[in-house]
Amino acid sequence: MEKPFIIAEMSGNHNQSLERALEIVEAAAAAGADAIKLQTYTADTMTLNLRGGDFLINDPKSLWYKENLYSLYEKAHTPWEWHKPIFDYAKSLGIIAFSTPFDKTAADFLESLQTPIYKIAAFENGDLPLLKHIASKKKPVIMSLGMISLEEIRESVNVLKENGCEDITLLKCTSSYPAPPEHANLLTICDLAQKFPQCKIGLSDHTTGIGVAVGAVALGAEAIEKHFTLSRADGGVDSAFSLEPDELKTLVIEAKRAYKARGKINYELSESEKKSLVFRRSIYVCEDIKAGEAFTEQNIRCIRPGYGLHPRYYEATIGKAAAKGLAKGTPLRKEDIK
Repeated sequence: MEKPFIIAEMSGNHNQSLERALEIVEAAAAAGADAIKLQTYTADTMTLNLRGGDFLINDPKSLWYKENLYSLYEKAHTPWEWHKPIFDYAKSLGIIAFSTPFDKTAADFLESLQTPIYKIAAFENGDLPLLKHIASKKKPVIMSLGMISLEEIRESVNVLKENGCEDITLLKCTSSYPAPPEHANLLTICDLAQKFPQCKIGLSDHTTGIGVAVGAVALGAEAIEKHFTLSRADGGVDSAFSLEPDELKTLVIEAKRAYKARGKINYELSESEKKSLVFRRSIYVCEDIKAGEAFTEQNIRCIRPGYGLHPRYYEATIGKAAAKGLAKGTPLRKEDIK
């Protein structure tokens, strides 16, 4: 896969319209995303059809305040009969379609569609029986790391590896919606790369805008997942922290630019820099000097361009005599100094 691998997460932004879902796929492809991702579940596989109490979201700061879990999942889920047309349309447009299964039946359904990748959501990254089942498919797995300790990450990675998964990507993730940038803690990406050298590392980003995602690429993220919609003004369960088409296009461009700019550790001149050397400062004669006359702060200076002696020789040259007459504007050479 080309790096960074840019994933457009549709989630529930189709607003229960297959036509809109296909338009989202088309817009993601046009913006240059590498993949479109779905979520595969039903309200019944996620929760119980009960009202109030534990099943009501009562955090006033939540995007889904006062929503009932069952009705929220009914609203947000992607009907399973839509998956094949979405997968087929994505393939026809040259991008990958895959999904997050939230239980074993969803994983088996995705396998019947020959999904090339499985995604494990942050809320399921500790569901070890589900991880074992997904790993047994022997497909690449991308796992979000929200709400999980380092020890739990090790446990989940080991479960995946021990059950047949050889290609694992770990996505640093902050599971709040939207997530404040100051909670992104992107330096964790570097640490994950050191602690899990057998895995690729990326970012599942729930902040608004693209700055955090581009910053993650500069720190080594090989995959970026962002929620995506046609227009935030259209509403939808995840629209508030989703990118629009022009923003996704900019992310694709800037993320690939940031990845290319990472390069390697290097303190030598690049080829593009060498031709700029002439514009560094060097020692020049700034007043006519007669043979035998002393060099002073009035008759030599460190200026641009860089054809004369390096400025490191300036202080040692002051007070010494000129070996010959030198005209104003002459770059000073070693042989010009007695």
